[in-house]
Amino acid sequence: MLKHEIPYQTNSAELFAKIADWPWAVFLDSGQPMSQFGRYDIMVANPFVRLVTNGEQTVIVDGMGERSSKNDPFELLKETLSPYRIAKTELPFEGGAIGYFAYDLARRVEHLPSVSLDAENMPQMVVGIYDWALVVDHQLRRTYLVSHGMNGETEVDWPSLCAIFDGPLMQATKADFKISSALQSNMDYTQYGAAFNRVKQYIHEGDCYQVNLAQRFSAHASGDAWTAYLALRDISPAPFMSYMNLGDAQSSLQVLSASPERFLQVHGKHVETRPIKGTRPRSDNAVEDASNANDLQNSPKDRAENLMIVDLLRNDISKVCETGSVCADKLFALESFANVHHLVSTVTGKLAEDKTAIDLLRACFPGGSITGAPKFRAMEIIEELEPNRRGLYCGAIGYVGFDGNMDTNIAIRTAVYSDDEIRFYAGGGVVADSELAKEYRETLDKASSMLKLIARFGGDVNLKASRS
Repeated sequence: MLKHEIPYQTNSAELFAKIADWPWAVFLDSGQPMSQFGRYDIMVANPFVRLVTNGEQTVIVDGMGERSSKNDPFELLKETLSPYRIAKTELPFEGGAIGYFAYDLARRVEHLPSVSLDAENMPQMVVGIYDWALVVDHQLRRTYLVSHGMNGETEVDWPSLCAIFDGPLMQATKADFKISSALQSNMDYTQYGAAFNRVKQYIHEGDCYQVNLAQRFSAHASGDAWTAYLALRDISPAPFMSYMNLGDAQSSLQVLSASPERFLQVHGKHVETRPIKGTRPRSDNAVEDASNANDLQNSPKDRAENLMIVDLLRNDISKVCETGSVCADKLFALESFANVHHLVSTVTGKLAEDKTAIDLLRACFPGGSITGAPKFRAMEIIEELEPNRRGLYCGAIGYVGFDGNMDTNIAIRTAVYSDDEIRFYAGGGVVADSELAKEYRETLDKASSMLKLIARFGGDVNLKASRS
């Protein structure tokens, strides 16, 4: 193993700026120094294997060339990682797979109808296998560059890589970023209301208990997405943030995520998921802010919604955990972020001896906190009522290490920048006693950080509806 200590920087973005333009550069960002929750930041670039899933085909590119397969993408990832095994590591990640799993990858898990329009034009899975990583520990104030030499011939030799991170810091901002159109939604209030009422009808007919209904926002944009991400982490720091510079010679694709929600974590055999359900807006007025938080904590409706999702996730993780090991360790904890208060619960389990983190990911995908209950029927209703497929939104971003450990977020509060357009979604769970005006308002509360981002770079956020 190669290990080199780098001078610690409170703001890890200054370190990542050195490689932000590198191929498939990824920053798994705890939001420090602004976020009160995170501990570790992870930075990688130049993977030695790449997996990209589009529809039924997964293309795998490595040192031996390019091949494609129609096999299950989760199984392909497990097979690709299987030759590279290391023992338990000191740091959370010392090489392995990092990437995203879009919500629409669920079509490879479940047989969903095809009703809504795919306007995202992006792969359903993009994962790189990385031979080195820069890991920042904000608790111990230490930074390490590590590699286990899995590739044999790393694209950047070790002395050069050490010199890059030991060298002078980059400036915190780079090129311009600009929004050049008014923000559009794929549903105006009337259209959202029609979908909302149909969900309520399904609930009263007994089809489901809860459906997460979301709207899609988009605007024309140009310039450097890294600049936009720096603004986002200033506006809305969160513990499961990420920036991903993906794409290829033909196209550019950047992901800017300010997610507050952990999807699945595996450490050894310990499994944890932390679903969010229940939201109130923050206020600059301290009395009003405390009142909003208290209202959320004591809301029977929000607690009931949260409990539905806890039960769903207990069921999902029990598919690959030891019998009797799954339990809800904590219910309805209040967590406060830059723009909203949330109710967060914690469910844990012990991974079965013959199962892996990727088996767990597949068994639980996509996360139940952003589908509804029962899960499959909720997904069918989402496909019917939302005008556009979700793309990355409500999928997952994170890592699966060579040591078998995993940590992933739920890709909410997440924007995709490609084809001269920036796009993001916001939604909320609709249940039997939901009220239209409040649920619509909640989607805007959840989108508030992204709305601030759009406005900061010149966009008009007076929403206009578009079905395109």
